[in-house]
Amino acid sequence: MIQVKPRFQSFEEYLSYDDGTDKLYEIFNGELLEVPPESGRNVEIATFLLLQFVSLLGYRRVRGHGLELEVQGEPRNRYPDLTIIREEHIQQLAKRNTLRLTMAPPLLVVEVVSPGELQRNRDYIAKRSQYQDCGIPEYWIVDPDGQTVLVLELTGKYYSEVGKFSGQEQVLSPQFGELNLTAEQIFVSANEKE
Repeated sequence: MIQVKPRFQSFEEYLSYDDGTDKLYEIFNGELLEVPPESGRNVEIATFLLLQFVSLLGYRRVRGHGLELEVQGEPRNRYPDLTIIREEHIQQLAKRNTLRLTMAPPLLVVEVVSPGELQRNRDYIAKRSQYQDCGIPEYWIVDPDGQTVLVLELTGKYYSEVGKFSGQEQVLSPQFGELNLTAEQIFVSANEKE
């Protein structure tokens, strides 16, 4: 028996699909692409940041890698490593953890860069463009290889660089200025394992 991969004509059609697993998929040109698991180092960094934001905002507005974000272009969806949602999103996400383009954008999206040139380009170029087009006010690119945190802020229609932070420099967040965190703190637990 030949198994045929599903093909979707619209994002709505994709949203009604359930293959009975917990797998995450990006939809690219109507076809499903399974999202590979994150590296242990990336998960540690994302979890550390999740805990920092939970202590600041409470657990209901902080979402990890499982939050799906509908975006413009291809692929049609992304799974950020960390997302800070708005209060109104809590109820909207109760049945499905998917932020649609018809909803207000999240306040902050964080991506932890995976090793490899393709992944770097995806986080620094492709996702940056898609998140910018969605109107997400703040985007962090956390780069374990470079030990830097690039903070971008939406100014008009485009992201501008707030700063690229490393070492003992405090990461400056335009929306979450009360977050007291240095770049070194973000990378320290992941570095201890290497």
